Amino acid sequence: MTFFALMGALEQGLVYGIMVLGVYLTFRILDFPDLTVDGSLPLGAAVSAVCITQGMHPALSLLAAMAAGFLAGALTGLLNTKLGILHLLASILTMTALYSVNIRIMGGPNVSLLGVDTVLDPLMRTGLPGYYASPLLFAVLAAAVILALIWFLYTEMGQAMLATGDNRQMITSQGVDTHKVIILGVGLSNALVALAGGLIAQNQGAADVNMGVGTIVAGLASVIVGETVFGNRSLPRAVVAAVVGSIIYRVAIALALGLKIGSFSFTPSDLNLITALLVVVALTAPRLKKRFGKC
Repeated sequence: MTFFALMGALEQGLVYGIMVLGVYLTFRILDFPDLTVDGSLPLGAAVSAVCITQGMHPALSLLAAMAAGFLAGALTGLLNTKLGILHLLASILTMTALYSVNIRIMGGPNVSLLGVDTVLDPLMRTGLPGYYASPLLFAVLAAAVILALIWFLYTEMGQAMLATGDNRQMITSQGVDTHKVIILGVGLSNALVALAGGLIAQNQGAADVNMGVGTIVAGLASVIVGETVFGNRSLPRAVVAAVVGSIIYRVAIALALGLKIGSFSFTPSDLNLITALLVVVALTAPRLKKRFGKC
């Protein structure tokens, strides 16, 4: 792997790591399978891109993206808790609706950000090369989100989310309104995913309605890989493991795409196959380790 390929994988791992933290919040904390993220990532990208093109500061556009993502997640939570729709189906309905909503927001399938300022421009003006500026900014933002999420999960509401995911009947008997907890949790999850979408759009110079395809698969793969490699013995360790898993996942993808065995080589169209193989390896590695350890 070349230096630039490694930096590109690190950059992607860090920015998508923010998305993975959102997936971790619903998948591990709330035990809520949520496919809304496939729609909320391009939603964040669309809102951020349109806000910037309308003259809003790039950093403020990210807050607008998070607000839109929160509303999308809260809608999924409302469909599940108030209307009694199965969580998986509720998220699919929201994701499907967001496809049309995103096109409405952008006025078309995509929006270009060429020639406008982004959050990366201040770093670029200091003379820092782009292949250093992006990973540096995304590392700082990912660290800030990690610290904020760990702090939140130790608050009363965060503990209520943990309890809701572990045993909903028990926490309900303690007088906690699990409906509010689920709505807030799914909303916060998609706010983080939308934040990642806004950052990706600003980094790539465009927002596209199809950029969220496969988001949930990549997010779950990163969570599982991170837990397998880094562990999840404590809450802070598990949160950090999600971002570590995102970086490992992106590096593994880059390595696989550059792999050549004779005349055979992977192409970008094989991305889903590579992801499936990575998840299988991550899920079976602990069992294989125990089995061979006993031999």
